[in-house]
Amino acid sequence: MTALAFLVYAWRTVLFELSNWRKGALTIVAFAGYLLKLILALIFHFIGDPLTSLIFCLETAIYSIRAFYSGIVAYTPVGELTLIIMLASAVLSIGEATVPNAIGCQPYLLTLSGLIGYAVVGGHISEPFFWTLLLGMYGFSRLIKKRDDVTSALPPAAALAAVGEPWVRVLAMAAYLALAIFHYSKKLGEGKEEVQVLATKRKVPLPLFGAALAIGIRVTAKWAGYRHLTWMIT
Repeated sequence: MTALAFLVYAWRTVLFELSNWRKGALTIVAFAGYLLKLILALIFHFIGDPLTSLIFCLETAIYSIRAFYSGIVAYTPVGELTLIIMLASAVLSIGEATVPNAIGCQPYLLTLSGLIGYAVVGGHISEPFFWTLLLGMYGFSRLIKKRDDVTSALPPAAALAAVGEPWVRVLAMAAYLALAIFHYSKKLGEGKEEVQVLATKRKVPLPLFGAALAIGIRVTAKWAGYRHLTWMIT
């Protein structure tokens, strides 16, 4: 009988404690609900309906992507971009052959030079500001990063070879080639030939990758349209 009374008392205590935990959990859930209501009220008060704002942002992003894609398909200058890729790749090859890892050590500057070139071609920045930015990139790489002249001049030279006037392109490539030859002969004369760096992963600079991607989209879209028209005729 004593054991039975003890078990009954124990179960009653357990049930009482579970009831207290249930009340505590319900209180916490209710508090979280009130807090969520307060946050939603603040959101509605300051920015309006969040669902409507989210839908508007998504629609704007979709329309922007479609407009950008349509612009690439309709207006991408395949010939000019191909020439840009060839000339910029020639400058990059000269720099990499003279100073190994000249491309890999400054991917951000190369990307910035591509963006600056796109901005000056699109008329977003003026030519004096364009030249100032190129000079600033060279000074940053040469004075701050303490790189050699060939590596420091690589982003400006690639930008000039890509988007400059014909005479600017020829002059930039000739000057950079002369600088590379002088740097290499100076190192040979000092007995400090550059050590060849074997890089397992070489990444294409983002500006060249973007230009190649635009060409691919344009050519693919034209081919798909031509094939679709051919199938409709046949």
